[in-house]
Amino acid sequence: MLLDTQTNLVLDQKINQFFDPESKEIYKESIQKTVDYIIDFLDNDTFYSGESSDNLRSKIDLIKANPQIKLSIDEALQEIKELYLEHTISFHHPTYVAHLNCPVLIPAIVGDIMATSVNTAIETWDQSTSATLIEQEMIRWICSEIGLPDVSDGVFTSGGTQSNFMALLMARDHYAFHHFGLNLKENGWSDVVSKFRFFCSEKAHFSIKKNAALLGMGYNAVIPVAVDSQMKMQSEALVQAIEKEKQLGNIPVAIVATAGTTDFGSFDPLDTISKIAKEYDIWFHVDGAYGGSYVLTETHQSQLKGIEKADSVTIDFHKTMFQPVCSSAFLVKDTNFFKYVSYYADYLNPLEHRDVECPNLIEKSIQTTRRFDALKLWFTLKMTGAKTIGSFLEKVHYLALDLYHSIKDDIYFEMIHKPELSTLVFRYKAPGIDRDSIHDTINLYIKNTLFKSGQASIASTKFDGKIYLKFTLLNPKSTIDNLLEIINMIKETGRNYTTHN
Repeated sequence: MLLDTQTNLVLDQKINQFFDPESKEIYKESIQKTVDYIIDFLDNDTFYSGESSDNLRSKIDLIKANPQIKLSIDEALQEIKELYLEHTISFHHPTYVAHLNCPVLIPAIVGDIMATSVNTAIETWDQSTSATLIEQEMIRWICSEIGLPDVSDGVFTSGGTQSNFMALLMARDHYAFHHFGLNLKENGWSDVVSKFRFFCSEKAHFSIKKNAALLGMGYNAVIPVAVDSQMKMQSEALVQAIEKEKQLGNIPVAIVATAGTTDFGSFDPLDTISKIAKEYDIWFHVDGAYGGSYVLTETHQSQLKGIEKADSVTIDFHKTMFQPVCSSAFLVKDTNFFKYVSYYADYLNPLEHRDVECPNLIEKSIQTTRRFDALKLWFTLKMTGAKTIGSFLEKVHYLALDLYHSIKDDIYFEMIHKPELSTLVFRYKAPGIDRDSIHDTINLYIKNTLFKSGQASIASTKFDGKIYLKFTLLNPKSTIDNLLEIINMIKETGRNYTTHN
């Protein structure tokens, strides 16, 4: 026998930990006990316990796996409660307004639990069957909402950074093939590619530069374009930047427009930029990771005009469609563009077995193994509905406007923009102090003090080299009173600092 009696005994005791017909009662009991602990987590009074990083590190013995000790479900849940649930960040809490982390919908959680338990791998038909059809339908739905043509297509991704990576890769390879006859996927690098240039707003997401570097083209392949007072890309400056690069002997290949910048929620003039891209015969990508979901609203149709002309679009459902991470998509106006990322492996998706009726989604993805993330969006659309999601987005937009109007004339605050989405950037200004360096110190103190105390989580950013605070509003259950409570905390903390320093 390959296994001795003692080993077999241990295996028999643990074998029912697998998800299968023999463990149905164990699965049910374990999930129910876990749900009870999660419900207790919802009773946390603050967005964060305020536990210091040193104290959290002192719990390292709970983090480490001890091969000599096997815990029961009750013991493991108690440990994770002490280590994680009591101290993790509560994105649903009304005093959490820091980043693009949305509260999640219960239908989405149902889909996530189901996808995780069944553990469908979505890359090939013989691993996913109808799950493939569900993902394709979710892609068809969002392409239709955006207004992309019937030949459009897409794939779920890990997030905006991955989607933007695919956009730059396709833009580069498409231009190389159609203008120089180069097959970069097949033959690799060519010297002419070093002259390729991407253009984006100076307020665009950092992933544009990061991805250019990962593609081997370097940060300098990305040309930042000036913005106006509303933080939108200036179309005149874009044309000037393109012409300047051409005069330098470089080759414009793509424009990345942003629909909802991370800091300001600004929309670049998509329609105008689409015409510029067409005039220069270059790729037009829209990074709508934040603002793309606002196609479901009535309030932002004008800002999104032109997105339907994009060659590719990034959209993050886990930012503004109330989905658990990860739930994002990369969309293209023509499904044939996926040839730039496709590969056919004999053991997985051989070309000779390609079947449009039973497609292998790996042909569209830079990932191989991939979760069935579309299922949670399916549950959301079926149970909540797109119109309701749109109303949630309109709610947080109007909430940002209400906050802006509530504090814009307050002598303790300096505003730099009127919200176009659901972010507000401002800073606390102590009366009688003129030095920006002091205001920088005070604003960072406010942010850090409120976080460490567990009172509120707000973000910070820089504008013109100065430190500002930022509210990112994604919770439609928040009220203006919730936000004004945080504003009062900011004032009190700022006054305490100036009094004692």
